[in-house]
Amino acid sequence: MNFKELGLNDQMLETISFMGYEKATPIQEMAIPEILNGKDLIACAQTGTGKTAAFVLPIINELMGRPHAGTSTLIIVPTRELAIQIEQQIQGFSYFSEIQSISVYGGGDGSDWDTQKKALTSGADIIVATPGKLISHLNMGYVKFDRIKYLILDEADRMLDIGFHDDILKIITYLPKNRQTLMFSATMPDKIRQLSKKILVNPIALSLEISKPAEGVLQAAYLTYDAQKSPLIKSLIDNKPNVKSVLIFSSTKLKVNEIVRALRSKQFLVEGISSNLEQSEREEVLLRFRSKETRVLVATDVMSRGIDIKGIDLVINFDVPNDAEDYVHRVGRTARADETGVALTLVNENDMYKFKRIEDFIGSEVMKIPMPPQLGSGPAWNPKPNPRDGGFRGNRKSSGKGNGRKPR
Repeated sequence: MNFKELGLNDQMLETISFMGYEKATPIQEMAIPEILNGKDLIACAQTGTGKTAAFVLPIINELMGRPHAGTSTLIIVPTRELAIQIEQQIQGFSYFSEIQSISVYGGGDGSDWDTQKKALTSGADIIVATPGKLISHLNMGYVKFDRIKYLILDEADRMLDIGFHDDILKIITYLPKNRQTLMFSATMPDKIRQLSKKILVNPIALSLEISKPAEGVLQAAYLTYDAQKSPLIKSLIDNKPNVKSVLIFSSTKLKVNEIVRALRSKQFLVEGISSNLEQSEREEVLLRFRSKETRVLVATDVMSRGIDIKGIDLVINFDVPNDAEDYVHRVGRTARADETGVALTLVNENDMYKFKRIEDFIGSEVMKIPMPPQLGSGPAWNPKPNPRDGGFRGNRKSSGKGNGRKPR
């Protein structure tokens, strides 16, 4: 479906065309008309489906041509990276209008506080904020949200996972009750449904198929010992000029620098990003990766949601994520916007049962690729429970009689 069929005005359609968008994604087809009709909405769609534009386009469409009358839209997100990304998209879609927007988030050196305060007091049309930082401003007493017409919660499940439930409810006490509220989430656990009952009024419920990677992602796994992981990655990217952009995920930030050191090359730039970096440093790293100056970026799961970087050719899970949903979001960094990409997971002997649970979760078996001969054989596929996953590895039976050995 093209955007003209969704009820957007001519100025908005011209902007969309200028930015190179041609057809609406399914979540945009479903959400935009309902939002334009003034309905509250709870939408469930996985990463990479275009849900940011699904709420940004109709909001900007409604604000275009209207006189500035203070802050009308508040978008709450879990991370500063997502706040920056959404605000950048808002700037793009509102380029031909006088709509004002700003992102409000913490993590910097404090120099941005005055800029945020000025935008909040002057009433920028659209505020994109993380809960903690926004509450810090609200507590100062100068923020006026009495003219808010639109409240959007993006990545709502992630916000609740982080522990922002009470913060969200506190922020809502500053808002008019007569407003349109939109909630977007990648998953729909009970806690999201309970929150929706508190803040939405007769919402329209939309749901795309969730918890499965996009069809354009070619998934595969290598069964490998830990010592083989870095040499394996080198063999996958060395002398392969077509693989121009590689994103590697580690479950811990402690491993990021180790992986960067192991992969460092004279032929291309390898960088790491984690919460250890200052916000300005993280933005510079992301800018170099987006511009393809950095070929390989090693990241923690802070990158797995909400970061929209086009043209990532290869995603590598250096280790198996603890949560199956995190796997979906990690591999969703490639094959975005109907493109194709490859997602590889390096599975050691201790993570096989965990990876099997991910396969069960996404409803399909992931292809296992043999190790390159020059790197030696990896462990055999043996996805049985081990102590780290709440069970025991191997064929040992828990009979209550022990293993026949005398205690020491």
